[in-house]
Amino acid sequence: MAGEYVRFEALPVGWTIQRVGDFAEVKGGKRLPAGTSLTEKRTAHPYLRIVDFRDGRIDRSNLMFVPDDVFPKISRYTISSKDVWISIVGTVGLVGLIDEDLDGANLTENAAKICHIASHVDKTYLALFLRSKYGREEIQARTVGSTQPKLALFRIEDIRVPLPPLPEQRAIAHILGTLDDKIELNRKQNETLEAMARALFKAWFVDFEPVRAKMEGRWQRGLSLPGLPAHLYDLFPDRLVESELGKIPEGWEVTAIDGEFDVTMGQSPPGSTYNETGDGLPFYQGRADFEFRFPKRRVYCTAPTRFAKKGDTLVSVRAPVGDINMASEDCAIGRGVAAVRHKTGCRSYTYQFMNSISDVFARFDSEGTVFGSIGKKDFHAITHVRPSHDLVLAYEGLAAPLDDQIERNERESRYLAQLRDTLLPKLISGELRVHDAERFLKERGL
Repeated sequence: MAGEYVRFEALPVGWTIQRVGDFAEVKGGKRLPAGTSLTEKRTAHPYLRIVDFRDGRIDRSNLMFVPDDVFPKISRYTISSKDVWISIVGTVGLVGLIDEDLDGANLTENAAKICHIASHVDKTYLALFLRSKYGREEIQARTVGSTQPKLALFRIEDIRVPLPPLPEQRAIAHILGTLDDKIELNRKQNETLEAMARALFKAWFVDFEPVRAKMEGRWQRGLSLPGLPAHLYDLFPDRLVESELGKIPEGWEVTAIDGEFDVTMGQSPPGSTYNETGDGLPFYQGRADFEFRFPKRRVYCTAPTRFAKKGDTLVSVRAPVGDINMASEDCAIGRGVAAVRHKTGCRSYTYQFMNSISDVFARFDSEGTVFGSIGKKDFHAITHVRPSHDLVLAYEGLAAPLDDQIERNERESRYLAQLRDTLLPKLISGELRVHDAERFLKERGL
């Protein structure tokens, strides 16, 4: 076994401890039949993969689907909103629920469902327990294998769960669910804000929509169109001209990255200078540190050599190339990351520009002999179309408030997640009672 079993001591009066197998069944998912593939085309049968499991919920941003003609072959291996899912291979112990509109989704063979849960157990409470430090310790103690960890179905049945009376289970689920709901609301709002900023960038700087609107007479001086305020009219030309990159707006230039952006390539100090205790600067090395928009503190460095400033766009330059985040604070960067900023200092323009050249980065990712990478010379030499500085500043004026709200939402969500993770083990163990937790949250305006 990978760890010691949890000792539940001094539980409140009226609480019991039961095995999962005492009150539920555990069933595994199923891989697709040989020779078949998932599709991005939406069907009635989503296929839930480990990459779709996120923070107790299903991340819908990259859902894949089972073709209609394949579904009958794996129709027995579905999950419903009455069940709890848990990952059982590789990244073991991700746990959560699905929404009702995903009822009937297929479940990957690398996950299982806890189903037919008895009426004296609240499913949300059960999922929260399994996500708590006590639940994770119970899961870890039953996980085998170091190269490819696995959690057998019968070992899930053996997991012990402290069960307060059902009304208290539901109260605990409500308290912590309120925090999760606010985090989810922030996530959805951030996705909308991100989509708005990206769509505006694409319209202006990729599709040249304002230029085309002027050419076709759809936009005239003093007239506003969606995404095209009247006062910006004179900043856009009314012609497209030939260039080495195809047709571009008249007066815009084809240039290299280093002509418009400042790029700092990261460098990795000796491993002896790294720590996870908070000593030194936050140190980011690539995809492992990246989350939605902003990286998550994981490693610190006491002797950093290359730095990024708050607001810089962070680009992964090694395996894979082209993942991006934005620095939420001054930080250190390793050799897997480059820090980029437009010479005007415009952080929103920089971030969306780096998003817009993902196809360029993808070429470097696929050309590596062992793994993809891009060096300083190649990064600096990437060619693109450069608009006027006035237009960059105009975009920044519209996009920066969206990014400011994204940052506020993300900061609040991380605080709420930290608060949830602090309260979770205390409530699950009975150390903190429901009325005390309610008072605690009320004092903080939650």
